Amino acid sequence: MQIICHTSISHWSLVINIALGLYKFITLQQIKITRIDIYRFSIPMKPFTIATGTMDHAQNVFIRIHTDAGFYGVGECSAFPMIVGETQDTCLIMAREFARLWKGKDALNIPERLQQLHDFTAGNSTVKSAFDMALYDIAAKNAGLPLYQFLGGNKRRVETDITIGIAEGKVMAQKALDLKKSGATVLKIKLGQDAKSDVERIKQIRQAAGKDIRIRVDANQGWEFEDAVFALQAIGSYDIEFCEQPMRTWFDDRLSELRKLSPVKIMADESVFNHHDARKQINSNSCDYINIKFSKSGGIFEAKRIHDLAAEKGIACMMGGMLESRIALSAKLHFVYASPNIKFYDMDTCMLGHLADPCKGGVIYDGYYLNINNTYGIGADADDDYLADCENFVI
Repeated sequence: MQIICHTSISHWSLVINIALGLYKFITLQQIKITRIDIYRFSIPMKPFTIATGTMDHAQNVFIRIHTDAGFYGVGECSAFPMIVGETQDTCLIMAREFARLWKGKDALNIPERLQQLHDFTAGNSTVKSAFDMALYDIAAKNAGLPLYQFLGGNKRRVETDITIGIAEGKVMAQKALDLKKSGATVLKIKLGQDAKSDVERIKQIRQAAGKDIRIRVDANQGWEFEDAVFALQAIGSYDIEFCEQPMRTWFDDRLSELRKLSPVKIMADESVFNHHDARKQINSNSCDYINIKFSKSGGIFEAKRIHDLAAEKGIACMMGGMLESRIALSAKLHFVYASPNIKFYDMDTCMLGHLADPCKGGVIYDGYYLNINNTYGIGADADDDYLADCENFVI
């Protein structure tokens, strides 16, 4: 009996030692970054107007991070200067700086690589998100998994809203009716230029679209406090799901006051770039929901921290974006699958008038529903023919 026990102990010691050795091998495994390709990834589009301005092309940057493992990771960001303070040109300049920092470094040590960027420069979350995305693509490919499985997620049904840019009320109302006829069930209405006109816009849209379509609004920081109170109280009778970012971030100290006066729930967008911002908004009772965007958070790593904090506090989140192609959209869908506290989906950027599709593979739209296959990593890449006409840099 004693010999059996010793044999058993010896057996389990061997198993444990093998397991520890395997763990050390996995955690010590490194994939070296050998080269980074950076592209000016402009996408022409129909003019799109929000409270802060009009965009006639998507100011995107695309990167490929090559490794000594024989495969590369892809990342994309979309500069929206009126919101994040970055342009395509600033992203391209910082991308080259980041690439020099990372060359020869371990691509699998994501926290260390991202901390390098934060130590080098504050802010610049948009271009950081492309580098973050590419690392997660590499890590998932190395693990032989689609990104959502690498992140511990499962597929679920995802239906995006569809956005209507600012125009005359009758034009927006007709657009809402057309979208409803096309199968849309959730509309996102851009407001924020003039409070009285905004109320009239919502009135006309609700009358045209009827009672059975969900309507949410986004003021993009366009209102002053008094205008926000007026507009939100006036549109409250039109069954509005929520209002994104009614005021400029410098009025954050009045958001909790506005929330008490508003019959419409408040979603923080530009007021939340990182999990510290999220903590402050939640602790001050300033929002009902939070909009997560990689271009604000700097990518997946920080987006998960925002998501987890909000989940702990019972604050539901939305997956949003700027004007990314289906490359970054694919990464966002993977993140949604792995983030059960994301309850709202604003993932229509490729449907907002992009006049070219520079992506191969990736997200597939089925009407307003999104799906993606189980290719390893993000599962999307840029079309090489499209890249041939893009300005590029190799580090």
